Amino acid sequence: VQLQASGGGLVQPGGSPRLSCAASGSIDSINVMGWYRQAQGKQRDLVAAITSGGYTNYAASAKGRFTISRDNSKTIMYLQMNSLKPEDTAVYYCTYVVTGGPNYWGKGTQVTVSS
Repeated sequence: VQLQASGGGLVQPGGSPRLSCAASGSIDSINVMGWYRQAQGKQRDLVAAITSGGYTNYAASAKGRFTISRDNSKTIMYLQMNSLKPEDTAVYYCTYVVTGGPNYWGKGTQVTVSS
């Protein structure tokens, strides 16, 4: 499985970028995809996750501001981020996992929130 994330960049505080992650390869029909982020000097933390059935889970920092979704093919995942703050600055990684399988990671996309 290969994951390609896009949509990062320099964003002003309060901005609303959307990240995308395209999955390709041997995609299982039952899986979980998610977004993690890692700020400089900090650990990598979960932002949000979504199952192939549409169940979602959010970190406390993302609830109410971020929305995770998938397209109908279930191979493209999005993270709509609203009301961005400087503390949202991080490298955002997308992941893919199936029960009993390895956790696949994309290369990450940098999001910098600054005026």
